Amino acid sequence: MNAEERLLTATAEHPFSLIFATISGAHLYGFASPDSDYDLRGCHVLPTANVVGLEPGPWTVQSERRDSDGFELDLVTHDAFKFLGLMLRKNGYVLEQLHSPLIVHTTPEHTELKAVALGCVTRYHSHHYLGFAETQWHLFEKGRPRRIKPVLYVYRVLLTGIHLMRTGEVEANLVRLNETARLSHVADLIARKVAGREGETLDDDVAWHRREYERLRQELESADRSSSLPERPTARAALDELLVRIRMRT
Repeated sequence: MNAEERLLTATAEHPFSLIFATISGAHLYGFASPDSDYDLRGCHVLPTANVVGLEPGPWTVQSERRDSDGFELDLVTHDAFKFLGLMLRKNGYVLEQLHSPLIVHTTPEHTELKAVALGCVTRYHSHHYLGFAETQWHLFEKGRPRRIKPVLYVYRVLLTGIHLMRTGEVEANLVRLNETARLSHVADLIARKVAGREGETLDDDVAWHRREYERLRQELESADRSSSLPERPTARAALDELLVRIRMRT
């Protein structure tokens, strides 16, 4: 089977009904290399019997696939109760998964969730991207040798956060983000990663990338301060109504 067939099989074999399943990770971010694994993310719906008992769940389903030809798949889905709850927090991951254009499985509820999600974005999502960028920067800076992948994640999350603060739109693809940012070094890093050259070291460029990291952090902080996004989500009632409708049908 090719990659698409194996992804479809993974969703078909899921133990619960899915609202959606999309591809995240390097494929979504625009810098998948030939050996990149597939990160499949989504939202499932537990049957009523799995919700009302003394031991409800599972709220999260995880599985892995490792084939002899090198294909690797990591699947993680959350039950609608947990997923919608995460949407109301400053969690950029779930919004990126929800809006991923790399759709493996979808439903009318998926479309509805994407529309409602506009009311989940707040200024405080900048904290998510600042925190993730800091974690990835430390991984890059402390690595021996320093590799391309961690620093690409640094640029990806900072540019995603800046774009979100300025537009309210969730955009996780670094290639598209860089069409606005126009950072030639980012384009070069993407090209090297996509070509399978991620093993190349960046040890001689750490100080330069640190300056860029600090500059983009400041840009994100500035975008946060000037953002017109609300401080609190406005979609709680709509998400509650949607969750009740989903549960009543199971």
